[in-house]
Amino acid sequence: MNITLLDDYQDVLRTLPSYQKIAHHNVTIWRDHTKDVEQLAERLRDTEALCLLRERTPIRAALVERLNKLRIISQVSAYPHIDVDACTRKGIIVCSDTSSHVSYATAELTWGLVIAAFRKIPQEMAALKAGGWQTAKVGLGLHGKTLGIYGYGRLGKLVSTYGRTFGMNVLVWGRESTLAKARADGYAVAQSKQELFSKSDVVSLHVRLVPETRGMVTAADLASMKPDSLLVNTSRAGLIEPGALEAALRGGRPGMAAVDVYEDEPITDGNHPLLKMGNVVCTPHLGYVALEDLERMFSKIFDQVLAYERGQPINVVNPAAIR
Repeated sequence: MNITLLDDYQDVLRTLPSYQKIAHHNVTIWRDHTKDVEQLAERLRDTEALCLLRERTPIRAALVERLNKLRIISQVSAYPHIDVDACTRKGIIVCSDTSSHVSYATAELTWGLVIAAFRKIPQEMAALKAGGWQTAKVGLGLHGKTLGIYGYGRLGKLVSTYGRTFGMNVLVWGRESTLAKARADGYAVAQSKQELFSKSDVVSLHVRLVPETRGMVTAADLASMKPDSLLVNTSRAGLIEPGALEAALRGGRPGMAAVDVYEDEPITDGNHPLLKMGNVVCTPHLGYVALEDLERMFSKIFDQVLAYERGQPINVVNPAAIR
């Protein structure tokens, strides 16, 4: 079988133990990134099984219609980047484990960003390398402060647990069904979205980006935050109203931000406005990019490909494509 893996920026996938599951097949790995339909169509011309690293490359109808040999797309988690209807029409099965995958690495990075921002770690590192010593504004501690969790799914729950361990007061907001789970786990629930933003010292976003949630964090929400508070986004940039975070930071509410996600990725020219702000900690979408997380992900992704090869596909999101 011709199997293609896209967007392996760090050339790590072939080093995973799970890679041996498919190593006997004809595997092509692309390390660079492109969204160009013509280029992708050429790269995937002979591909029968396409393995995706989360949402890095959009698979839309214009591309799908060009892929005459493609039979299965395999990935884990949500799939807003895939035109499932176009795949179904083309007879391409989309397999994605959406129920069991938990990205511990993303939750851990979220916490790393919180500490880095509050204690001014990037600024102090830069100053130390330049010959300075304790030159940044004095940082803040976490114990006793309020951690606002927007979205109490698997990741939100993990980050809440970490916050409790650090002695923070956890305040949760989200869909009513998830708020019930937060209450059952012993966490306080905000009375409104406005209360979450105004009372929290840290607001961390853990919501999936779908049409209904795009732009859900507004300029008014950010303006209601404390001057010394922190907005953390390791979910998706589109959750925040375009331009609202940059404007809010310039206005002083919130006082800081820590982001791992951007509207148009990857950023390779260093020209994003958040990168130019001294009160922002930025990372290049590293959330799930840890060896252990990648191994868990691709073990499932490769299992889905092999199940298809056996004629018994699993985790199929478009069963109408099976013919």
